[in-house]
Amino acid sequence: MNNHFTYPKARQAAVADDYHGTRVEDPYRWLEDAGSPETIAWVDAQNALTRSMLDGPVRDGLVSRLTALYDYPRTGVPFQRGGRYFYTHNAGLQDQPVLYVQAGLHGARRVLLDPNLLSAAGPPGADGPVALTAVSVNDDGTLAACGLSTSGSDRQEIRIRDVATGVDRGDRLRWAKFVSIAWEKDGLGFYYTRFPEPGTVPPEDENYFNIVCHHRLGEPQDHDTLVFARPGERETVFHVEISDDDRWLVITAFKGASDKSETWLLDRHSPAAPPRPLFTGYAAASAFIDAVEGQLFFRTDDGAPRGRIVRVDPLRPSEVPVEILPQTADKLSSASIAHGLLVTSYLRNASHQVLLFALSGAAVGAVALPELGSVSGISGRPGDGEILIGFTSFVHPPANYRYDFARAALEPFGMQEPRVDPDHYETTQVWYPSKDGTKISMFLVHRTGLQKDGKRPVLLSGYGGFNISLTPAFDPANFVLLDQGGIYAVANLRGGGEYGEEWHEAGMFGRKQNVFDDFIAAAEWFTRAGYSCPQQIAIEGGSNGGLLTAAVMVQRPELFGAVVCRVPVADMLRYHLFTVGRFWISEYGSADDPAQFPFLHEYSPLHNVREGAEYPATLIMTADTDDRVSPGMAKKLAARLQAADNGATPVLIRVETNAGHGAGKPVSKLIGEDADIFTFLFKYLDVE
Repeated sequence: MNNHFTYPKARQAAVADDYHGTRVEDPYRWLEDAGSPETIAWVDAQNALTRSMLDGPVRDGLVSRLTALYDYPRTGVPFQRGGRYFYTHNAGLQDQPVLYVQAGLHGARRVLLDPNLLSAAGPPGADGPVALTAVSVNDDGTLAACGLSTSGSDRQEIRIRDVATGVDRGDRLRWAKFVSIAWEKDGLGFYYTRFPEPGTVPPEDENYFNIVCHHRLGEPQDHDTLVFARPGERETVFHVEISDDDRWLVITAFKGASDKSETWLLDRHSPAAPPRPLFTGYAAASAFIDAVEGQLFFRTDDGAPRGRIVRVDPLRPSEVPVEILPQTADKLSSASIAHGLLVTSYLRNASHQVLLFALSGAAVGAVALPELGSVSGISGRPGDGEILIGFTSFVHPPANYRYDFARAALEPFGMQEPRVDPDHYETTQVWYPSKDGTKISMFLVHRTGLQKDGKRPVLLSGYGGFNISLTPAFDPANFVLLDQGGIYAVANLRGGGEYGEEWHEAGMFGRKQNVFDDFIAAAEWFTRAGYSCPQQIAIEGGSNGGLLTAAVMVQRPELFGAVVCRVPVADMLRYHLFTVGRFWISEYGSADDPAQFPFLHEYSPLHNVREGAEYPATLIMTADTDDRVSPGMAKKLAARLQAADNGATPVLIRVETNAGHGAGKPVSKLIGEDADIFTFLFKYLDVE
């Protein structure tokens, strides 16, 4: 249909399914088979087309600029064990952050594990870059359990590194994914979560039937003890923690990607007794905080959609939990216990504040953060005299701070060397009405004193799902747009977690259209406010955000000048048949359900592409080893759009190699990816 571009031909096969009496064609299903010669040839041809349209002097200049922007030191949130501090650090352009250990608050630091060297040498079976994806250190700081993944896979292998020598023990634990680890106080073993060994279950079940095991150091994995499983619940996944007094193993069970949970307790004083239930029914989300004087503290949204804190006596689990902190107007985002106090972070209008309370619930004070921004993490345990806080904003790179309770003082921890001057930029928050009148908040970031001229290039980002909150966060790539007089915007859509569980539920299942309406209204606001016009507005999002951008693009193509659609969940009728897609049924629903098929079919991007429509310039991005969101969905969407589009701008697809869904992506690949994105945006938003 397209009269402007010649695309690599995609065969249309006579494939269709019957969904509860509705026939749905799927002509590009063959693209789901990533290993077929036909798919490989199509991908190679598409990548060649994309490269021919993006490579050149503009991209070369952007690579140079982005390399400079990425070259700044950044450190993960530190944590302390046995008087040692552990943290990851990237000096700037290292592909992967390095794990360091530091002797005391002012002591020397040294490398504990450098995954960049593993990437070069390659662990057994590796054929791509290696990333450090999990770190858990025992109580005295002598052993570190490290999760490693290859080529961006969610699959992890757990190794045990001796902190003193930097040498790995012989333990190798495989079949982990989204791993959770809880060390025993004696350091002789730990509890962890894993999936079935391939070959022991049908292939389609290898990503399901999560279990909790206990590993004793020095023993082979096949000697590990099964601690807990729910064999009748295919999509249940577990998280494990041990209370600070070492008595209670707290097992939190989730149905897939939902925050709704059950909580089970294993009394380690009676290890022969099975775990017993504490909170059941998956009716609310509950998160273990810690134990003090035999009492267990939990953060929960049971009866409180914005969250509250309760106390439970584990020896009297049938008693009604005691409310310690009631729900407030703000969302309770996290809670921990340190220095005998509850340390909480609350989201107020999608940015964080840190408040302190006594264990009785009495207010003690606040930790004043540097500015409007986000807490990326807080580390500390009940007996610690300090907490370590990770903080960032749109114009300040991630930085860490140490709060000393004795002095009530917040001070920097580690290096802070920003490469941009935050005074040159400003962040504001605006509110706009969605289609149904609901007020939606949105952050705007731009150069200080930017004038409204009706033609500012805008990059609008959103997510709107899975109770995930989009709060201020630093992305060095955005400054190539900001320095060209552009605006970066983040909309806090329904489906996210910024305003509590009710906000999340307003964008789930059959209410998903609310999310798309919120995003469409954000784009319309820029024209109404005098900042921009449709030809200058681009949208971007990844994963569930890729679903968002694809859905609004096919619904309202005239609103956008360009679309960047990353690793999208694009086929809402078949998404649950691949990788870990069944985990998302609790958010989206399933086309197998006759009551849910209609609304999924109504908005599924792949099934709502209109023949002959004029779609904006579109860049679809995926990766060949993405084992979270099947790349076949992105490929099918690209083929369908290319066949139907009659616009004057192209539909391109970029398929990355040796990379996954996004976690652990090397910095060199991030720079190349961002260079492609902004080359594309500058070209089709006409940015000089």
